[in-house]
Amino acid sequence: MSALTYAVHDSMTMLRRNLKHAIRYPSVGFGSALMPIMMLLLFVYAFGDSIGAGIGGGRDAYLEYLTPGIIVMGVAAGSMSTSIAVCSDMTEGIINRFRTMNITRSSFMTGHVVGSVIQTMVCMVVVVGVALAVGFRSSATPLEWLAAAGLLTAIAFAVTWLSAALGLISKTVESASNKPLLVQFLPFLGSAFVPADSMSPGLRWFAENQPFTPMTETLRGLLSGTEIGDNGWISLAWCAGIALVGYLWSRSLFNSTTKR
Repeated sequence: MSALTYAVHDSMTMLRRNLKHAIRYPSVGFGSALMPIMMLLLFVYAFGDSIGAGIGGGRDAYLEYLTPGIIVMGVAAGSMSTSIAVCSDMTEGIINRFRTMNITRSSFMTGHVVGSVIQTMVCMVVVVGVALAVGFRSSATPLEWLAAAGLLTAIAFAVTWLSAALGLISKTVESASNKPLLVQFLPFLGSAFVPADSMSPGLRWFAENQPFTPMTETLRGLLSGTEIGDNGWISLAWCAGIALVGYLWSRSLFNSTTKR
């Protein structure tokens, strides 16, 4: 077999390992869905009427506005499990076992990242199901739903590689669970909960120039069947840039660590 075939085979083995861990400990993976669901219910039922009135509607209008932002926030929150899982493997000794085995070095990180992306997307299906149950309705066509799923997968892939790097630089599982908090917090400082043009000038500038605002606006446009303008290309550019930085950083950290 070629080197590529061996790499794919080993990566699939690591992927199966991580998915079995996810099935064995479902609370870790589905914990990523719990926070966005709680935020959705809190903001819709506690603040929906007042915030909805501020954007020119009521609770139902705010639910339509909020749901895409909650979904993007949930994808960002899913990165925490990757950081924890990578740090756990690096600090609890299993990596020493892998060093003695004839496996492709890249398969360890690939298995973690792909496994986490799959878990995150499953969790987002749960979040969308809850949103639909409380009254969210989308006018998106099947093609637009497919594009939305592709966008969410790209976001998950990007932030997961970044989270993997954060897990590699962490000395303990506790610190690994804290480092991705900044990534999870960024959607709050974007247009996920309120329009960016309603913010103060400084915060508005930050919201309009950070990655999660165009991602949220793209998803919002796809689910509502409205124009997304340049937000789609900007979102994909951010995803590619974050994924590249996360991948190169992770590879450098992993190679330097496993050479010790």
